[in-house]
Amino acid sequence: MADEKNKSLLSQPLLEREKSNLPNTFLYVKLKYVKLGYHYLVSNAMYLTLMPVLCMIFAHLSTFTVDELWNRLKFNLVTVLLSSTSIVFTATLYFMSRPRKVYLVDFSCYKPGPSHIISRELVMQLSAASAVFTEQSLAFQKKILEKSGFGEMTYAPKGAMQVPPDQSMAESWRESEMVMFGAIDDLLAKTGVKPRDIGILVVNSSLFNPTPSLSARIVNHYKLRGNILSYNLGGMGCSAGLISVDLAKDLLQVHPNSYALVVSTENITRNWIFDRRRSKYQLMRTVRTHKGADDKSFNCVLQREDPDTQRVGVSLSKDLMVIAGEALKTNITTLGPLVLPVSEQLLFFVTLVAKKVFKMKIKPYIPDFKLAFEHFCIHAGGRGVLDELEKNLELTEWHMEPSRMTLYRFGNTSSSSLWYELAYSEAKGRIKKGDRIWQIGFGSGFKCNSAVWRAMRAIDPAKEKNPWMDEIDEFPVRVPKVAPLVY
Repeated sequence: MADEKNKSLLSQPLLEREKSNLPNTFLYVKLKYVKLGYHYLVSNAMYLTLMPVLCMIFAHLSTFTVDELWNRLKFNLVTVLLSSTSIVFTATLYFMSRPRKVYLVDFSCYKPGPSHIISRELVMQLSAASAVFTEQSLAFQKKILEKSGFGEMTYAPKGAMQVPPDQSMAESWRESEMVMFGAIDDLLAKTGVKPRDIGILVVNSSLFNPTPSLSARIVNHYKLRGNILSYNLGGMGCSAGLISVDLAKDLLQVHPNSYALVVSTENITRNWIFDRRRSKYQLMRTVRTHKGADDKSFNCVLQREDPDTQRVGVSLSKDLMVIAGEALKTNITTLGPLVLPVSEQLLFFVTLVAKKVFKMKIKPYIPDFKLAFEHFCIHAGGRGVLDELEKNLELTEWHMEPSRMTLYRFGNTSSSSLWYELAYSEAKGRIKKGDRIWQIGFGSGFKCNSAVWRAMRAIDPAKEKNPWMDEIDEFPVRVPKVAPLVY
């Protein structure tokens, strides 16, 4: 009997046997369209419900003549006046109490010159030549670089490319000024805004916080006005850029009709100013999550001295990915109800009730954030972070492309990476009017922050000037999981 069964199986054509192991694509496609139909039905449920009601009201009113309607209203004059006053009062209260809209006019990303290009091989050569690292440390660095997702044309400051490296205060100032002033000059040229018109300045830099501050240096260099509201944020990690955006948003609520310049720097800088008349984007939401009350979260990214060499560096905990996942989960829980369509919220709620109340053994429903956003800018802190978010949010390679290409081309540019990613999407001509962009940033502390933008107009790449424009046709490139490194 077994022989007959094996013979029957082996006698099947190869194509049929392959088909039997393949997933039912037609069923998947049908389910996809069922879900889309459900989404559109629930999202437009209010309009579908109101239409019959309105038709019934108009049908009923059509049975009255104009004189009959006037007589009914005349004898109910007090009711009409009270209703009208209530409507006017409610509308006035709504428009006066709602937050003022904040807009992104433009932003600029700094691109260093060819003399600052550094390959992975050169990084390893400089590390070996410094005579600071052991063979074990060098082997670990090599392993990290091979899996990093970095390309061969990232950038480094001049001081770091010397042997021994120049880590003086003067060299640190030169690097910061080159990056900050280069980006701000480009931004002011693009927008036509005069330095004296800037009323709010927010600067963030996690590791370099001199006295006078970086914000004071910008005020001095551009001769900004004396009553400018100036802030300098330090030690807040790679999510500090979105914290700066949130701070600028709150300041613009109190000081309307102002320009706010936000400068985010570590090694690479990005800048932007808010105004509606020439705006590219409108800021829709900001959500901030801070896990600093938990000791593990606080200590997972820590600047400290090495016990052996006494050199100051940043240590990363093995629990970093788990902590980042928890922070993202908390952030999404707050953001989801604000941005997800009703159809996704309803599915999530039904699944939650079935799991918690009825104790059904089903997987938690992961909302489809692709229905809420067209573009995703995820902090390019490393390949592992991007891989996990792509899997957990069920994003496509197209959605992840800006983040992966930014990591490959420019490396980990800290808080400014989100703006290189948005610049990539602009250079590709992907940004259309009404598109929604989700920026996700992670930082020490531990923090996870989100910002949601809506495009005010379609972005024409031919009219743009950003670091990607002269080489955008070369991307995307295939980035291997492991890129062997020889030095």
